[in-house]
Amino acid sequence: ADGNCASESIITRTWTLVDACNNTTTAVQTISVVDTTAPTFTVPADITIECDQDSTDLTLTGDVTDEADNCATGLEATYSDSVADGNCASESIITRTWTLVDACNNTTTAVQTISVVDTTAPTFTVPADITIECDQDSTDLTLTGDVTDETDNCATGLEATYSDSVADGNCASESIITRTWTLVDACNNTTTAVQTISVVDTTAPTFTAPADITIECDQDSTDLTLTGDVTDEADNCATGLEATYSDSVADGNCASESIITRTWTLVDACNNTTTAVQTISVVDTTAPTFTAPADITIECDQDSTDLTLTGDVTDEADNCATGLEATYSDSVADGNCASESIITRTWTLVDACNNTTTAVQTISIVDSTAPEVTTDLSDISVNCDNIPEPTTLSFEDCSEVSVIDFSEATTFDGSNNNYDIVWTWTVADACGNENIFTQNVFVTVSETVLTITDSRCTDDGDIDLYDYVNATDDNADWNIVSGNITPSDIINGIFDPSLLDLGEYVFSYSVSDTFGCFTTTEVVLDINDDCVVLPIECSKEDITISKAITPNGDQWNEYFEILGAEDCGFTIDVMIFNRWGAKIFDAKNYQNNWNGSAHKAAIGTADKVPTGTYYYIVNLRNSGFEPITGHIYVGTK
Repeated sequence: ADGNCASESIITRTWTLVDACNNTTTAVQTISVVDTTAPTFTVPADITIECDQDSTDLTLTGDVTDEADNCATGLEATYSDSVADGNCASESIITRTWTLVDACNNTTTAVQTISVVDTTAPTFTVPADITIECDQDSTDLTLTGDVTDETDNCATGLEATYSDSVADGNCASESIITRTWTLVDACNNTTTAVQTISVVDTTAPTFTAPADITIECDQDSTDLTLTGDVTDEADNCATGLEATYSDSVADGNCASESIITRTWTLVDACNNTTTAVQTISVVDTTAPTFTAPADITIECDQDSTDLTLTGDVTDEADNCATGLEATYSDSVADGNCASESIITRTWTLVDACNNTTTAVQTISIVDSTAPEVTTDLSDISVNCDNIPEPTTLSFEDCSEVSVIDFSEATTFDGSNNNYDIVWTWTVADACGNENIFTQNVFVTVSETVLTITDSRCTDDGDIDLYDYVNATDDNADWNIVSGNITPSDIINGIFDPSLLDLGEYVFSYSVSDTFGCFTTTEVVLDINDDCVVLPIECSKEDITISKAITPNGDQWNEYFEILGAEDCGFTIDVMIFNRWGAKIFDAKNYQNNWNGSAHKAAIGTADKVPTGTYYYIVNLRNSGFEPITGHIYVGTK
């Protein structure tokens, strides 16, 4: 039987069971055939079309495909549109609902969205660029031009508008107007075009320049109430213009004078310029002023160029210049003595234009100060064998200082008591100023024992013991310390060694010098029979000994030399004494190498002995000669 729709039906199925005797049983089965499955299809894709395209043109917007159903064939989908407003008046959103229904009313729907848009901008023709004067109206479109040919693909009746952007021109009265024309359709599609309007100003302003003028250098050239100002400033476009000026200054006849060329300039807002020249002559005719320092008397050791002492000018002033410094020149006349003088100091102050003022100051230089010694005259304490020579004085004074008197006082009484020496100098400078200086020398009396060893042969001849001493005294005599000899064997210090036994003999001799020093000379003699036969050419007369040495580095007389014994086989022993009898040098086997070097007995801490005369004893061992004695001058300054 038919069902509820064309694809449905009701089947009544009767079942029968019959046995062998034809007994029959029946039963009924009902089969319901239904259609509950909806058909299927493929909806066209969403699409966007322009507002001037036909949304019902399925060749444009698309149609469904693949319609199918499980029971029916030949089904056709249909659609219905729902239209909503788009983003603007010319745009819309079409919601297209596609529907496919089979014979049993099973339905399938699908939605396609069609976006109708407006993306095409309108068009128009912009007016041409134009140049106008600054006094013309840039908003007058009959002057500057208007757009034409406004059109749009979807809308009608559109009207273009403009906006102006004003940029500075080449000057304040000029400008560049960038006029942007805009045409907008209903969907805000916009077309713009630019028109350039150049606003210009080309007319120069006018004015009257002030007359030329002469002023003093202390007058203010920038004071326009004095030098004059321009009048009648006028311009075609601007108001309130003020003329300015620039000065070109040329040297005048002197530093404070000048010629000012004043160029007046009136410039309008667009740099249209008018200039005119005014000449201002600046002159200077007034001399400067100052106060000269007072006359003054100073000592000769004071610095006459020290203005903090002699005075400087004050109150330098000038009508035009600042920072002026007075100068001076000195004329010097002799005073009453060599160190005195009269300085006539002429002060001069000159301004930049050679206007000059002078004034005279007298400086009297006198010498009323006694000389002062710069040498150290502190008290000194010395031994009697180390008394220095009086020092050579150095002075601080304006002129040459002379020693007009020197005296030496002593408390020495000839005994072995300590004593004092006082040196007194009286000095005077070139202006007769005198001074007296003293130095005290405290002398300690001491005794010095000097041992001299020598070897003599019995055949050497008489031995004179006085050859071994530096100083003698009529009141002194030789003492026999040891050895087989009696005083009667010694006559005036002389004895014959050939009369003695071989061996060592020791003699002593004590004397006191004028400075109170006691010197004992102990002579140790080895009397032997080792006599040497000298070559004929070796004699005492062949020996030469230096008379003076000057160890100053000039290669002449640098060393104390004993010459003439080089090939004789002698050994040279040397002893050197100062004027007080102190041994300052002692050398066995001397090699001609003493250059005045100081010994512990020398004076002071210098590396050389003081300049002076010294006493030497030279013993030529193995010569058979008596010791050779003498004086040597040493110049170490």
